[in-house]
Amino acid sequence: MATNKRIDEPTGTETVGHEWDGIEELNTPLPRWWLWTFYLTILFAAVYVVLYPAWPLIDRATTGILGWSSRGALQEELINEDQARQAFRAELAEVEVADLRDDEELFRRAVAGGEAAFKVHCSQCHGSQGAGSQTLGYPNLNDDAWLWGGTLEEIHYTIEYGIRQPEDNARRQSAMPAFEGILDSAQVAAVTQHVRSLGGEAEPNANGAALYQQNCAICHGETGDGNRQLGAPRLNDAVWLRGSSTAEITRQILQPRMGQMPAWGERLGPATTKMLTAYVYSLGGGEEAAPQPTDRVPGETAEVRPAGSENSDG
Repeated sequence: MATNKRIDEPTGTETVGHEWDGIEELNTPLPRWWLWTFYLTILFAAVYVVLYPAWPLIDRATTGILGWSSRGALQEELINEDQARQAFRAELAEVEVADLRDDEELFRRAVAGGEAAFKVHCSQCHGSQGAGSQTLGYPNLNDDAWLWGGTLEEIHYTIEYGIRQPEDNARRQSAMPAFEGILDSAQVAAVTQHVRSLGGEAEPNANGAALYQQNCAICHGETGDGNRQLGAPRLNDAVWLRGSSTAEITRQILQPRMGQMPAWGERLGPATTKMLTAYVYSLGGGEEAAPQPTDRVPGETAEVRPAGSENSDG
């Protein structure tokens, strides 16, 4: 076939000697830049095989002269990230809860960390976005209705010590008595109507109002404003933990359902607890701390304790 090679007159290029139905193929050489690129890739591959892991073996691969591996690089990155987190957690653990918002960057990082911790430890009850569940009696954390207070200190206290924990009788152990057998059906109906009237959902009831003042006002307030020291919910707004229908309120009067929340302080440690505090506060319902009384001796430091730090049984 070599004897069939010839120079193509129009192009001046030698043919390869093949012919198909009068069609011939030109032996056009590759561009030099392409050839040098190809040679360089071969050289790069040879160097890479020597320097980096390349050849798979039975239970490992060749390590290469540099000893680098993607697993090793990832492990180093994880170590560096963990060290940075440890520094952040140590800094956060030293900050007073009330001062979290003073450092904008620290608070931002605390909220980000708290969001991740919330999805792991809290979303099972309060929902992934903190909306809660009225059916199950889990509070909505996005609104400004708080049973025990919505300041940073009060939220932190709730997260740290929980609600109605049997092993800790000195903290937030309020309970609503069951009025089954104490009030008859007519009285329960009257109280229920009065409670619904506090939020504008029913007409006032004089008999129910009197029974309410005798049995309920001590915790829920004369006009249904609630009592955060006792964890007694407000009754004169549109926020209901267990529902606002006549049947639901009646059930709560006769057989009250009292929720519980785990104490997370010892389980999660001070840093994670503060991160959760920052995140819950940031959901939208967080409150500013109330100003402290000024009627004391100048220079005297007042002891500030979160709501519920006293035994609130009763």
